[in-house]
Amino acid sequence: MSSSSCSGGGESSSNGGGGGIRASVMDSLRGCGIVAEHIDKQDLKRKLSIPLYLCQAIVDCIRLKDPFAANNRIHDDEDNDTQDASEGPMVVFINPLSGGRSGPVLMERLQVLMGPLQVFDITSVKPNEFVEYGLGCLENMAAVGDICAEQTRCRIRVMVAGGDGTVGWVLGCLGQLNVQGRLPVPPVGILPLGTGNDLSRSFGWGGSFPFSWKSAVKGYLSRAMTGPVCRLDSWRIMMSMPADKEIEAPHALKNTDEYNLDQELDVEGELPDKVSTYDGVLYNYFSIGMDAQVAYGFHHLRNEKPYLAQSPITNKLIYSGYTCRQGWFMTPCKSDPSLRGLKNIVRMHVKKINSPDWELIQVPKSVRAIVALNLPSYASGRNPWGHLSPEYLEKRGFLEAQPDDGLLEVFGLKQGWHASFVMVELIPAKHIAQATAIRLELRGGEWQDAFMQMDGEPWKQPLSKEYSTFVEIKRVPHHSLVVKGE
Repeated sequence: MSSSSCSGGGESSSNGGGGGIRASVMDSLRGCGIVAEHIDKQDLKRKLSIPLYLCQAIVDCIRLKDPFAANNRIHDDEDNDTQDASEGPMVVFINPLSGGRSGPVLMERLQVLMGPLQVFDITSVKPNEFVEYGLGCLENMAAVGDICAEQTRCRIRVMVAGGDGTVGWVLGCLGQLNVQGRLPVPPVGILPLGTGNDLSRSFGWGGSFPFSWKSAVKGYLSRAMTGPVCRLDSWRIMMSMPADKEIEAPHALKNTDEYNLDQELDVEGELPDKVSTYDGVLYNYFSIGMDAQVAYGFHHLRNEKPYLAQSPITNKLIYSGYTCRQGWFMTPCKSDPSLRGLKNIVRMHVKKINSPDWELIQVPKSVRAIVALNLPSYASGRNPWGHLSPEYLEKRGFLEAQPDDGLLEVFGLKQGWHASFVMVELIPAKHIAQATAIRLELRGGEWQDAFMQMDGEPWKQPLSKEYSTFVEIKRVPHHSLVVKGE
């Protein structure tokens, strides 16, 4: 987690001892436009542009939901001037609901810099539609002889303007190209509009949207076009729950008929006759417990009262208020069953490094949140796993964490005071395991619900007293590709 494997020469990034403060200072400097370079607007547009006839073909195929709908637009050199693909063709997905809800204004700016047909509002054009119909359109046109379409398909990159959840959504849809054998997979750049922006921080894109954004947008687009490409582990999350329970699943978690949970383990609870199953991909973290409960409350308030969420700073103040309201700081575990440690409802197995076997892990009694982390950034740029000495790594059987090492760092957070000291990096979190796979079995008892989140998207998970709910996380065999911002 401390560095990225990048093509074109890897770069290292870390948020070590006091690094959270230094990173925030540098983010502020960049946000004020101090770290900047002059970029000619017309030259940038020329390099990023996709020929108009291809843009129109892509939009038509997405609108008609048919990747063959635009074959009649095939470029014919006999009837038209010869067209070559640009140096760095790009499309942008923007989430107008992310962060301070500056999406609509930013969208107008991007359309001026790139052209209106290369910028998609993610609430109107879903990334899976672009992958299936938009990229499918380019592939079909290339297959019948359109050289410009073939070059564009090979060179295209994707920029995502949004928070961690939006970036993960796009990465997950692009990951289907690996499954389908439709290579190459476009790498992704990030323009951070969210609250935490941990994926953005981990790959050098900064932790906040710059105040001097009109000039900064050009820099972001230029870096997305030319930056080296890094590898990122992707993790498949599968969940099985009693069919009589319902959830408001995040975008990245889809209902499925497949039931692929590992059958090697014994089940502590009862298995229902009918189950509902969900499947998704995560890139940064999965968590269960009090931190997810705070995130859930914040997200619901933001959606119900959007006028309160006008800037990242306001969002963080509201978030801090929810942390105090949930009782994480002041309420002892014994006073309320709903605030007791996760040990009461969670049974955890992991597969460790170089081991094919599941191992039962005892959850510490004091832990109220369990986090499985893939990156060096969590909760707005903090590194709760910490920078561990070689001696400690050897003693615990751990490896130095990397974003493409095939391992998740599993740690626990206790009461709010412990979490606060962890977040300012005075102490590390409670180290539980490094794992190549994780299996959680949950049963309610006195708990009616648990709270979970993946990559910034929280949800309330209903629990049953009689039947178990399962969450299983395993690595996807293909890496995701992210452009290094700096």
